[in-house]
Amino acid sequence: MALLRTAEIREMSTEERNEKLKELRNDLMHERGVSAMGGAPSNPGLIRAIRTNIARILTIQNEEEKI
Repeated sequence: MALLRTAEIREMSTEERNEKLKELRNDLMHERGVSAMGGAPSNPGLIRAIRTNIARILTIQNEEEKI
């Protein structure tokens, strides 16, 4: 899971963004579940990266709503 670049997010259509957001939220829920069960995370920074991607998508969506 790599960080999404702002330019990549802006190129996506609204539907693609919503789909990506749903996918990221599922990934986050899964990773938090693994963490809560006491499992060692395969990638310790993954939860933060997912949260950052979600925030970027939401920020761009909010910017476009205001225009």
